[in-house]
Amino acid sequence: MEDPQSDKKATVTSMFDSIANSYDFLNHFLSFGIDRIWRRKAIRIISEAYKNPKILDVATGTGDLAIAAMRIDPIHITGIDISDRMLEIGRDKINRKRLAGRIELVHGDSEKIPSEDNFFDIAMVAFGVRNFEDPLKGLSEMKRVVRSGGMVLVLEFSKPVKFPFRQLYNFYFFKILPVIGRLFSRNAGAYKYLPESVMQFPDNERFMGLMIKAGLDSVKQKRITFGIASIYTGLK
Repeated sequence: MEDPQSDKKATVTSMFDSIANSYDFLNHFLSFGIDRIWRRKAIRIISEAYKNPKILDVATGTGDLAIAAMRIDPIHITGIDISDRMLEIGRDKINRKRLAGRIELVHGDSEKIPSEDNFFDIAMVAFGVRNFEDPLKGLSEMKRVVRSGGMVLVLEFSKPVKFPFRQLYNFYFFKILPVIGRLFSRNAGAYKYLPESVMQFPDNERFMGLMIKAGLDSVKQKRITFGIASIYTGLK
């Protein structure tokens, strides 16, 4: 019998491979550039507690979060992703920025992270937890590979609740975003998947509960931009 989780992983991998060429442009265009601000806010949280950290960037995609983290002068950043095409584009960006000696992108699964225990100071992920087959297993793996006192940081979409922002957000997410995404990426399914995955994601208190269940302490949530996104942190 076919494993539905493996089938989902293959589907997600194929989807991201197919939209890789337009991924960065659409991320910035569809978010009006706010995604860059969100990443900077996440990196600022790390900088307040850690100096020159060793960082793992899970579901790194084309490496935007890893590149943003260079502002805090990390010792080294390893990014992992299951989409080879996204990694290829990420490596090109890193080479153009002359960061190849500081950031390494490798093929890797969030639920089987290719690292020894207690190796990193930080394990972070931006907009990737929604794509994990098993978010609890992914979080547990991120906790495994950080040292005692290290941090797991998650930047992810969340659902605004206040009127009228919730209604405007839902209209844009379900009516406008899929149309624009389809036009530029030529993949209708990918930008239909995005809002659906956000709606299904266990955000806010439920996600904090998953982080605690994964064994993390001092779990916190910082809502940003009217609750469109959140930064979650937990310590090992």
